Amino acid sequence: MAELVEQGVARVAEKLRATAPEGWTEAVQVSAQGLFGLGISTEYAIPGVEPQPLHATQVIELAGTFQDLKDVTAAVGAARGWERTRLEIRCRPSGEFDLLATRETVFRQYEHPGFLAVLDHDYRLPVPGFAQEEGTAAPTGDPDLAVARFRAYLERRADILGRPEKLPPPVTTTALDDAERRLGRPLPADLRALYLIADGSGDEAPDLFGDLRWLPLERLAAANEHDRDADWSGWESSWNSVVLDADPLDTVRRCRQHPGWLPFATADDGNCLAVDMSPAPAGRPGQVIQYGDDYDDGPRYVCDSVTALLARYLELLEQGAYEVEEDVVGQLEFTEDPREPGFDPELRIDGVPLDVPPGLQAVLIHSDGPAGALDLAPFTAAPHLRRLELGRRPVADLSPLRALPVESLGVTLHGGDLAPLEGHRYLTSLGLATSAPIDITPLRTIPNLRCLDLSQAEVRDLTALADFPDLRYLALTGSQWAALLDQGELPPTLAAARLAEADASRCEALSWAERLGLAAGEPFSVTGTLGLDGE
Repeated sequence: MAELVEQGVARVAEKLRATAPEGWTEAVQVSAQGLFGLGISTEYAIPGVEPQPLHATQVIELAGTFQDLKDVTAAVGAARGWERTRLEIRCRPSGEFDLLATRETVFRQYEHPGFLAVLDHDYRLPVPGFAQEEGTAAPTGDPDLAVARFRAYLERRADILGRPEKLPPPVTTTALDDAERRLGRPLPADLRALYLIADGSGDEAPDLFGDLRWLPLERLAAANEHDRDADWSGWESSWNSVVLDADPLDTVRRCRQHPGWLPFATADDGNCLAVDMSPAPAGRPGQVIQYGDDYDDGPRYVCDSVTALLARYLELLEQGAYEVEEDVVGQLEFTEDPREPGFDPELRIDGVPLDVPPGLQAVLIHSDGPAGALDLAPFTAAPHLRRLELGRRPVADLSPLRALPVESLGVTLHGGDLAPLEGHRYLTSLGLATSAPIDITPLRTIPNLRCLDLSQAEVRDLTALADFPDLRYLALTGSQWAALLDQGELPPTLAAARLAEADASRCEALSWAERLGLAAGEPFSVTGTLGLDGE
């Protein structure tokens, strides 16, 4: 292993030397195996010159070091049993190079300043959608009607474009059966019937489903190979995130991806149209939904079947709700979404609205809104409210939240106490700020409270955290962590911790992580010298 690592480091060092600027005395390349891959930074030291960003040519040339860094990281990590590994490679004009590899125990945070330490890399917060019961209603798609509408749709497009669009040959029933075996579930009958007409949209009709390409069957089957982390975006953004309900309510599962969602059209931008074969209680199998990278709040319901989607496209064509792009031969674009306009479940505002819509699910109140305490009573008119972020606006009475299904709460408590939250059935994450010392013991009775940020709160007794039944994420200031760790009362179920200190150094963060039980361990090092020809 050591020889392979030395060879990989030597190749990196040679790249660093080959791309170095005039007058350099040392190159330092740091790669850190973070939560979502390898992060790399490179600096060249030049006496009397401040470190400068790499220019474009250097960036391109140094991109060739990525695979070597990845291989060295994997080899060292496997040999030492480290979950994450940090490499620091130094190279000098003489050809001397060295590697210092250490266990990566802390990760700098940006959305919430400070450092994150992960104590349990396998733990993932529960996703509400996976616990929902499956709908039992029958599908509404009609394969014969879908085929008739699809052919009418193609004919109408041909009239508009002045020529027919050539589609790929159809798939066989055997290919469909094989795809369904790979998927572990059947395709809806109407979509299956369309694949017996053509295997996707091909090159001549790329944007057949609105501005989305109809996927060939092979891509549909492969795209559904579900990743257990597809719903996971890391602790920094997941600890207080909420997946909202689709409109209509309870039609689509409250998750960001699900193995029962079969994507059949995409623009290759991380978003897609899918048939939902595992709907929520009020949904139907075969309903069409939208989900992907741009749907952070959750999936959107489009219509009850592919058959209905085709009817909507025909309707948009008859209404003239399209444009033909002259600069792209034969490209037809719809000017309206196939999804009927719905109610926006999220509200961003300066204060509590006078009239709270009953369909409201998320409220984010601006921190720089008018001064004065907020009265939360009007929100009782929103029985589906799941997320409430109140910024720095003070609140004295939390009792209006007792009967609401709020899952994520960000609040500044000014007077009052936490007693109204006692035993709250839905609350999973709480970001708390206070203007006076607060007793957090009522929070111990919240059965699903898993994530807690107390870094802006003055807490009377932090040792009460040891009695929280399922606390997985905790954010505290440096002094709060010191007080808690000095008492030896770390919550037993903790999976991730944040040091909420924007100015903390990496050295300070490593010492903090070691007190949490994440010792960096003995580093791994390699030294060597490049030859004149870089060998």
